Amino acid sequence: MPADQHRELSHEDVQKVMSTVDIPSCPNAVTDAMKEAQKDEPDLKRLADVISGDPGMSAAALKLANSPLFGTNSPVSSVRKAVERLGTTNVVCVVVASALRASITGLPAAWIDQFWKRTTMLALVASLIARRQYGVSPDAAYTYTLFHDAGVPLMMRRFPNYGELLERCQTEGRLLGEMEEEYFPCTHPIISSLLVRNWGLPPILGQAIRFHHDNEAYDLPDRTLPGGALSLIAVTQVAERLLSEQFSDDIEVGEYLFERALDFLGISGDDLDDLRARVTTAIENGGD
Repeated sequence: MPADQHRELSHEDVQKVMSTVDIPSCPNAVTDAMKEAQKDEPDLKRLADVISGDPGMSAAALKLANSPLFGTNSPVSSVRKAVERLGTTNVVCVVVASALRASITGLPAAWIDQFWKRTTMLALVASLIARRQYGVSPDAAYTYTLFHDAGVPLMMRRFPNYGELLERCQTEGRLLGEMEEEYFPCTHPIISSLLVRNWGLPPILGQAIRFHHDNEAYDLPDRTLPGGALSLIAVTQVAERLLSEQFSDDIEVGEYLFERALDFLGISGDDLDDLRARVTTAIENGGD
């Protein structure tokens, strides 16, 4: 039996997780938007109509279209113009992000708002880093980052003592992935990867999410973790570490995976200093 085979989720593993944690189903708006975006000639007006029908999606589309990611000084104020600027792939990102946030309920408003604020900022930073890397799609990095920790609020909702575990990670300097494996029957990477699969998103996102806390990720064979998935992991680990430097709250990446990510992406010390400056600017400009 191959050494990496134990990493593949069996049907029993999936059923165990599904019976343990409630994973939201994919909303119709997401399905409609993805179907339209995948057409040979997508109808931008139809995509704009889908977004305009939801205040959260509309606000998210305008914010992303006017963000530093698109590097323009001429802000747009209509959803249609935002859709034209973003393009179909980014529009799907907006629809998915808004629907994902709306689908996770039953948690204290202050906590969930802070979680999504940080997640959205992280997605923006990951996209900015991806733009500077050959062969890494900023759009895929953005969507991957939105989903890679989506299992955290689902764990928070399911397990009453999960919030205590998050606090212990901070106070004890432990990594979240290690603590979850020690105390719970499932982990947020597994839940997040199942959520991505259930929502019909590209399989490479789920593969990347599944292994983003694995210390052996950079040594796995391509058949287990394709290079494209590893690129998404690396870009987001660098983004997460740089963002956490601003707040002294790294419970996700740690020194080892950060160094492996830098090496994998070929990011030099000077490159890292430049990225730090860009992250600081992004935070100052706001990323909610």
